Order: sequence, then structure tokens, then C-alpha cells
Amino acid sequence: MRITRRILCSAWSLALLAASNAPVLAQNDTTSPPSAATTVPQPPVATPAPQESATPVPQQAPAPETPQQATGGNVLPETRVVAPAQRPRPRTRTPPPGQVVTRQPAPPTPTQAQVVNQQNQKFDAARQTILAPVGASSYEVSHQAIEAQPQGNNATMDKVLLQFPGVTQDSAASGELHVRNEHANIQYRINGIMLPDGVGAFGQILDTGIIGSLALLTGALPAQYGQRTAGVLDIQTKTDAFNNTGSVSVYGGSQGTITPSFEYGGTVGQTQYFASGRFLQNNLGIENPTPSNEAIHDRTSQEKGFLYLSTVLDPTSRLTFMSGVSNASFQIPNSPGQMPNFNVNGITNFNSSTLNEHQNEFNQFNVFAYQKSAGDIDYQISYFNRYSQLHFFPDPLGDLIFNGVSSDVYRQSFVNGIQEDTAWRVGFAHTLRFGFSVSAERSLVNNVSTVLPVDPATGNQVDPITGNPFGPPFSVFDSSSKTGWLLGTYVQDEWRITNQLTLNAGLRFDQMYQYVDANQFSPRISLTWKPYDGTTFHAGYARNFTPPQQVIAAPANLALVTPPTAPANTQTPEVPVNSPVLPESSHVFDVGVVQKIYPVPGLEVGIDGYYKIARNLLDDGQFGAAYVLNGFNYDRGQNIGLELKSTYTNGNFRAWANLAWAKQVATNIVSNQFLFAQDELNYIATHYIYTDHAQVLTGSAGASYLWNGTRFSASMIYGSGLRSGFANTDHLPSYTQVNVGVSHDFNIVAPNKPTTVRFDVVNLFDKIYEIRDGSGIGVFAPQFGPRRGFFVGVSQKL
Repeated sequence: MRITRRILCSAWSLALLAASNAPVLAQNDTTSPPSAATTVPQPPVATPAPQESATPVPQQAPAPETPQQATGGNVLPETRVVAPAQRPRPRTRTPPPGQVVTRQPAPPTPTQAQVVNQQNQKFDAARQTILAPVGASSYEVSHQAIEAQPQGNNATMDKVLLQFPGVTQDSAASGELHVRNEHANIQYRINGIMLPDGVGAFGQILDTGIIGSLALLTGALPAQYGQRTAGVLDIQTKTDAFNNTGSVSVYGGSQGTITPSFEYGGTVGQTQYFASGRFLQNNLGIENPTPSNEAIHDRTSQEKGFLYLSTVLDPTSRLTFMSGVSNASFQIPNSPGQMPNFNVNGITNFNSSTLNEHQNEFNQFNVFAYQKSAGDIDYQISYFNRYSQLHFFPDPLGDLIFNGVSSDVYRQSFVNGIQEDTAWRVGFAHTLRFGFSVSAERSLVNNVSTVLPVDPATGNQVDPITGNPFGPPFSVFDSSSKTGWLLGTYVQDEWRITNQLTLNAGLRFDQMYQYVDANQFSPRISLTWKPYDGTTFHAGYARNFTPPQQVIAAPANLALVTPPTAPANTQTPEVPVNSPVLPESSHVFDVGVVQKIYPVPGLEVGIDGYYKIARNLLDDGQFGAAYVLNGFNYDRGQNIGLELKSTYTNGNFRAWANLAWAKQVATNIVSNQFLFAQDELNYIATHYIYTDHAQVLTGSAGASYLWNGTRFSASMIYGSGLRSGFANTDHLPSYTQVNVGVSHDFNIVAPNKPTTVRFDVVNLFDKIYEIRDGSGIGVFAPQFGPRRGFFVGVSQKL
């Protein structure tokens, strides 16, 4: 009986333990088992008694002893149970005692204007992907940086660009500026769309007020950039001007300067808009031909306008329209005390300070662009047109007495074109870019020249015996019109070999049908290496094809002024040859590095070197009294240079400094030879000479500092002197010009609508210097830099 009772008690104890552990075993299959402290005891479930086995049970490691419990005076046997494995419970943060947890309020719902602005920012970023200048050298400033310079956005575009590395100052009649010692050959783009060439000599169609950012791309350009390749001026319109605000301002001072302007932008539905306008009037439209403070007969009146519209059609596409217009009139400045050279119907005296030449220029452009982003493909297709007109009015009598010719010159150009660019991200490592451009230009060049007969044997205009002219003046009408075509297409692959190394290789094809038909395949390749954070190396090669501007390449009909088809006259050329102006073909090599100097936070420095070999190097110049340019080619040319650049930004302080060394030489004139004298042609045919716009050293520097709402600024330009003398064998003296400015914001109307007052001094030290002295190839008259001027402006935020 005792043995039987013990067996029954043991079986009953095992049954109770099994029943109490059943819920735990069942919950082991759930994700969050309850802890031991919260387990609810379950009623016992009867289980069969364990059967005895003939196989001995293996011994287990001894478990820690547990206290025994007594029930009804009977002692239950010790039982060992292995607890099932449990998953850890997720941790919950419990706020410390006394701390109140508050729920953050939901962000406010963005307005329609904010949504549209965010969409346009995405499109802007996609457009940058389409036209990324991989491997090129780039220097960029924002419109805030332009505002921080002396004169701010009242400075003209060319004056702003003089603060860029490798940009040289020149006179208005000679192109205003040069990039890397090149004449012209600059491409202007607005939001990635290339503007066609105009016919203006010194009227600037673009106003600095439209700029959101301004970048100058140079070096070995990727394949998407064709035609004008010395530099690409990439203008991005303002993106922070669509919040239904704007400004009005007036600025003026020395030389009778007055320039009111306005700008306003906003958002209506899915459309962003921005409009700006400026009027300029002063007494220094073109550089003074004398060193005096005030020029004689140099008044200008200019009006400029710009309109930008952008509509988001859907989350993946938008339509953009841009339009710009510029209308300008210029008096041609006079130089007093000039000696008359010719006898016109018995008149031999004329006061040169009373000459009355003037020039009118009109330019207008329109652009429609459709942009689409779908998956891994971004593309933009645009239609553009541009109308340009120039008219030079001579002084009929005065020009004949001083120059022996009076030329009424009219030039007109109308361009229509289509441009398409695509970027396709083929996986992570490759971005394929391809596109094309097609443009048609209708140009008209008229020249009505009044000339004087001369002795064919001696070239004298007056009979030495009688003292009378050989005959009365007579007129020659020369006209040339042409419909020309420019076509270009390209493909290139940006290959990210590693996260630090990128290879960009492409091929471009260009075709021109103008006064000369020509084409070229142009390979391009560049390598960009970023071995460390803040260090960027680039090296590249580009083959370029540069067609001449059609209006500048228009041929002259020499038969109209050359015997035997015409009597000998003051326009009969010494060299009666006018071979057609040819497109330029060149090889460009470029290498450089940009480095952030981390021990000096905010400091970035760079160095860039380039070498160019050209056939049929394009150049142009002013070869007569009319302020218009005529083109010609050198058979061969070389261009080599080194640029140093640096920028420093620390809080409210910003500074920059640039220095460039350059040398451009060329030999043998092969087109429009009639523009030159025979001895000059002979010398150039056997010598490499400096081009007239070649300057050995060019520098710029500046700084701005914002202190308690007042901004102080200063800028400087330096030039070692452009070329002069016979065949450009001499050069002008070096010069330095310093400008300073100060501006302050006053909260007169409202805290968020400041009134900005500024004061600027141009040429602080009143340095008298010549940009041109009237000698050199394609240089007709002297031009001096501006004398010291004081300017005041007021701008009100709307």
C-alpha cells in the first residue's frame, strides 16, 4: 500500500506540473510571450502517467536547488523543468518622472505656390543633369555675390565678367571683353538654351538683373557645347523671385548717368512669372577717345526688358517661355583737334569736335522650351529665334574730310532654330547624353559708301598743280544677303569608373552652309578625379569647330571700288584680294585642379592650364570709321595660358583673387586680305605675331563685408596692356582700376521690405589709362578707361 500510494502521488504531481506549464509552451509560438510576473495560472489538465522504460535515462547536469513545498503533510518529489526560449520584448521608452511627453504638431500644409516652386526646383535640377559640364573648368557666382560687388546689378554684364579668371577688358568697339585671349567666340546660354549670334557691336542685350547664377565654362568642353567654344556663359534665371514680390530702383551719378529699373515675380496657379526692365541714359556710351573727364558727343539711351514664364503641366513636364529685348542708340564720341586730310568740293576745314556720327542697335529673342522627366530619362527641346539690327549713320561731310569715305552701314539678322538635349541614366555607372541643334539665319549687309576719286598713278586726291580735287564724291552701294544653316549633333557617355573617377567621352558633328560650306567630326574626352574630399582634378581634350558669324563673314564686292571696273578712289584697296572667311578648327588641351584648404575654412584655390592649336584662327576688327566689325583668318594660331583663382568665404566676409598669364600668336592672313596693307601682310606671312587682343597678364580681386546691416565692397582689375603698333609688335602700358562701394538696408516701409541705399566710386584713384591707342590690327581710334565717377542708388523691395 505504501508503494502504491507513493506512485499515485508522483503521477498526480507530474500531472499538476504539466498542466501549469501548458500555457507557457503554447505561447512560445507567439511573437511576444508574457512575462512570468503576468502569467495567469491555468487549471490543471489531467495527463496520463509516464510509462516506465527499459532504456536508462541519461543523467543531466545538476540544477540549482529549489525549496520544496508541503501539501497535506505529503512531500512532493523534486522536479526539474527546462524553460522554453523566449524572444526579447521590444523596448519602449518611458519618460523620466516629471517629464511630459508632447506630440509634435503636424507641419502646415504647403501652399500652391510652394508646391509649384518645389516642382520647378526638381526640374531645374534635372536640367542641370542634362547639360552637366563634365570635365570643363567652371567659375560661378550667384546674384547675391553680384549684388555684393560695387554697383551691384547696376553694373553691365561685361563689367561683372571682368572679375572672372582669364577675362580681359577691351573697348566697346573691339568686343568689350576677351576670354582666354580669344576674340568673340563666346556662347551665351539662358537655362541651357543657346542664344544665336547677333549683329551688335557694343549694345548688350542681357541685363544683370535677370541672373540667378552666372557660370563661365572654359577648357575642354564636353560634346554638347559647339560653335562658340572659347567660353560658355551659362546664365540661370532667378529661382527665388516667384513669391509675388519685386523691387523698384533708381541709380545714377557721374557722366549724367540715370538708370531706373524694376523687377517683379510671382506664382499664379501652376505658372511662375518674372519680369524686369531697365532704362539707361548717360554721357559715356562708348569709351572716351581722350583722357578728359567728360567725352564730347557720347550720349547713349538704352532700354532693356526681360520676361520669364514657366508652367508645370504635370509632375513630369513643364513649359517655359523667355523673351528679351534691347533698344539702344549711341552717339559716336569725338576727338577735338584732328587735322583734315581731304578736300571735298573745295572744303578743307572742319572742326572734329562737331562731328555727328551715331549708331542704333536693336535686339530681340524668344525661347519656348519643353522639359520632360520620365524615369531615367530627362530631356529638353526648345525653339528659339533672334532678330538683330544695326545701323551706323555717318557724318557725310566730316567723314569725307577726315577719312576720305563716308559709310552708311546697315546690318540685319533673323535666326530661327531648334535645340534638343537628352540625358539617359543607364544604370548607376553611365549617363548617356545626346542631342542636336538646327538653325537657319537670314542676314542682310548693306554698305552705302561715299568716296573721293584719286589719281590712279600717285593715289593723290588733289591735283598738285591746280590744287583742286580730281572729281566730286560718288557713292558705291554694296549689298550682300544670305540664308545660312548651322547643324550640330552629339553623343557622349559619362562613365563613373569609381566614386572618385569619372570619364566623359563624346563625339560631335557640325555642318555649316553659309558663304562657305564645311563640316567636321570633333571627338571630346575628359577625366575628372576626386581622390579626397575637397580635391578635384580635371584633364581633357577637345576638337572644336567654330563657324564665323554670318554677318561678319559677308564678302565685300571689291569690283565696285577697284579699277578697271571703277575709277580709282579713296576706298580702292592696296591688296585687291578678299578670300572668303573660313571656319576655325582647333585642338584644345586643358588640365587643372581645385582644392579646398581645410586648415583655413572657406578658402578654395585652383589652377588651370590650357594649350590650343588652331587652323584658320578667326579674328575680326574695326577697319573703318563705322563702328562695325569685319572678320578674317590667320592660317595658324597658338594659344597658351595659365590661370590662378581663389575664393574665401567666412560668415559675412567674402573675398576673391584671380591672375592669368596668356599668350596668343598667329601667322599668315588667309581671308579678307584687302583689309590690310601689303607690307603688313608680308610681315605677318613670315612671322608669328601677337593678336591685337592678346594681353600677357590679367588680374582681378575684390572683397565684401556685411557689418550691422551695412555692406562694404571693393573690386580691382589689372591689365598689362593690349597690343599696339605695326602688326601688333608693341603693347600699351599696364593699368589698375579700383572700385569701391557701400550699401545699407533701412526698414522704412516694413521689416520684410527693406529700402536699400548704396554709394559707389568707380576708378577710386582716378587712374588715367588707355585701353586702345588707335594703332594695331583692326583698331581705328583710341579709347580710354573711365575716369573717377560717383554714383548713388536707392532700391525699394515691394
